[in-house]
Amino acid sequence: MRPVVRARFDSAQTTPDNRRHWAAADGLSPNAAISPQVRRTLRNRARYEVANNSYARGIILTLANDTIGTGPRLQLLTEDSEANDRVEHAFERWACAVDLPEKLRTMRMARADSGEAFAVLTSNPLVDSPVKLDLRLIEADQVASPRAALPRPNEIDGIVFDEYGNPVAYHVLRHHPGDSGAFGVGGASGVFDFDIIRAESVIHYFRADRPGQRRGIPDITPALPLFAQLRRYTLAVIAAAETAADFAAVIYTDAPANGEADPLEPMDMVELEKRLATVLPGGWKLGQVHAEQPTTTYGEFKREILNEIARCLSMPFNVAAGNSSGYNYASGRLDHQTYFKSIRVEQRHLELAALDRILRAWLDEAALVEGLLPQSMRRTDAHAPHAWFWDGVEHVDPAKEANAQATRLANHTTTLAAEFARQGRDWEEELKQRAKEAALMQRLGLSPAQAPPEAPAEPTPTQEEDEEDAEERQGAAARAA
Repeated sequence: MRPVVRARFDSAQTTPDNRRHWAAADGLSPNAAISPQVRRTLRNRARYEVANNSYARGIILTLANDTIGTGPRLQLLTEDSEANDRVEHAFERWACAVDLPEKLRTMRMARADSGEAFAVLTSNPLVDSPVKLDLRLIEADQVASPRAALPRPNEIDGIVFDEYGNPVAYHVLRHHPGDSGAFGVGGASGVFDFDIIRAESVIHYFRADRPGQRRGIPDITPALPLFAQLRRYTLAVIAAAETAADFAAVIYTDAPANGEADPLEPMDMVELEKRLATVLPGGWKLGQVHAEQPTTTYGEFKREILNEIARCLSMPFNVAAGNSSGYNYASGRLDHQTYFKSIRVEQRHLELAALDRILRAWLDEAALVEGLLPQSMRRTDAHAPHAWFWDGVEHVDPAKEANAQATRLANHTTTLAAEFARQGRDWEEELKQRAKEAALMQRLGLSPAQAPPEAPAEPTPTQEEDEEDAEERQGAAARAA
């Protein structure tokens, strides 16, 4: 007979000690676990914390600003450089007209405190650009299945999918469910009026944490209880300190009951003037209440809580707290590597989920505007190769970074395109600008700036000792001769 192996995992055992801890664990599917009611509760609580907690608001703003920066910049990679410049400048003017960076920042903040963001590609005649394409942002609350209609098997909370799992349509409520003016616009039934928008015109920006997940939950969901603890503890510390400050002193006696101390009315109040001595009744003493808050562990507790809160966002403590006083140079650089890598991942996600689709829609409409695009770019079925540039990250020590950059270029382990991309700049534009500056300097008779000469390296103690030994040997040889 073959031996039977029975393996066990300690984490799979239910004991009296861990029964309560794992009581909420379930086997729900990803979409059943984040049902509309669950997502609505998480959204409301996350928005409440962001609106009332200074740390939560600062963390979300920092995350959105670091991810979007001043906005993405388009670089076409076709063989026609003049056509590339022409299209890039036209797209940049349109992006400024619709304030694309600000809308992307709003979408990133909405994903952090609401779990997801929706943008509808629509036409806006008031856009100050030949291309009238615009992005209309929609909150997650408005994409939902209407109450009047039962959701179909291929529909998940307002999103209709085909047999392959691709979204084909979105049900968008015409009024926000929390809008108090919705009843005045369409009556009680008007709140649930909805429009069906094709998936080609909708950008759904969220993060899927489980396979098959169709809707998003706030990024700060794991930190919501910690935000509540941080606020409660801070309020408790302040209340304790205020309570101790309100009671300036107490009158007490060491005499036993019915002893020699003069009788006083219980809970009686005695007014004391500042900076004056006073005489107390016989047998009584004056004792001052000392404030025990904040304790010495108050600052350490807040640091640990903030560190745990920021971990679910891959954000280091000094960025979340806005305080690097406890960091040295090496620790700051090491912690920021993980954070900036997560930022690059988020930027790439935005490129695939939103920017590439926006560019395709813009090219399709721009091709219909006479004289806006070059002839080579007017074929709407052609996908133009392109790249997106984001703001670079400033180095803490520019001199060290410049030396490292020169070394990489000298040994051919990098390119100018890669180095300029680190700074969020287009290498072609920078070289053209540099050529203009060099030509103008030559025309004006100005010499280009030269790098300062390197200071001679100081001799090491070993070198000095070797030179002294050599001199002694030469002196000894001369005396012997």
